[in-house]
Amino acid sequence: MSAEIASSAGAERTGREAEPARGKAVPPAVLRAIELILERYFEPITLSALASEVYVSPFHFSRIFAKATGVTPGRFLTAVRLFEAKRLLLTTSLTVSDIVCSVGYSSVGTFTSRFLRSVGMTPTAYRDPEVGELLVAHSAHFQRLPSLRSLREAGSMRPSLPAGGGRLTVRLRMPPEAARANVLVGVFADAVPQSSPVAFGGVADALSTDLTIDGVPEGSWTVNAVADHGAVRDVHAGPAFTIASAPVTVTGFEPAEVTMRLHPPSLTDPPVAVTLASHQSPAGERVLPAQRSHLHAVA
Repeated sequence: MSAEIASSAGAERTGREAEPARGKAVPPAVLRAIELILERYFEPITLSALASEVYVSPFHFSRIFAKATGVTPGRFLTAVRLFEAKRLLLTTSLTVSDIVCSVGYSSVGTFTSRFLRSVGMTPTAYRDPEVGELLVAHSAHFQRLPSLRSLREAGSMRPSLPAGGGRLTVRLRMPPEAARANVLVGVFADAVPQSSPVAFGGVADALSTDLTIDGVPEGSWTVNAVADHGAVRDVHAGPAFTIASAPVTVTGFEPAEVTMRLHPPSLTDPPVAVTLASHQSPAGERVLPAQRSHLHAVA
């Protein structure tokens, strides 16, 4: 890993380095490191400096961080920076140059290239109102799911493009105390999604249930589920928003299955902000057009 830990995240990699350890105590060193990233993401941050701040060796720090979060410190930092950049693009009139400086990048060209490669559109194009309307976002402190009407329109108005032939059954398992929720499930090329899903589906007013998504391209993907419990009714008990992420391999020979146990967002979950806006064109051959046939499930 190079001096500036975000630089390691610039490579186009998919899949998590490790599955996060759910249900286990997170080492205080990891929690403190995440707090430091959230406080200083706009500064140059090195792996050795982070490790020193939490009093562990760089090697041990990288290992326990990936075990707790599912990604390296560099990928987590990049997720935080892009999440904040998207927020500023959508909610402020700051110039792209100002935003670049605000989120820890020193070059507009480097930021724009990385943003286009990761998100599938330029920073300027990201300011289209449709992007914000169809934004799906979650972090420890902010969660958003588009309205059911917007989700239906996103499915019906997407261009009719080739899709895969795989079928994926997602077994959604809500926390025992959770109220009913509107749920969106997306299939993504990357462990920490930045661009639109290759396929998605949803259910409305649901507790634990199974959801089948057709038209999923063959390959290894990350499935992300987000559930808005407050959208169905006022939540007086239980979580207002839950999420889950899991890897899956889809083939055209037999249906794939994945079980997802949703939980409230926490500090160890890398922040995610993706849009279902139709004009998105993710870079890279692995990010294929999505099949939206199951979107009627969120009616």
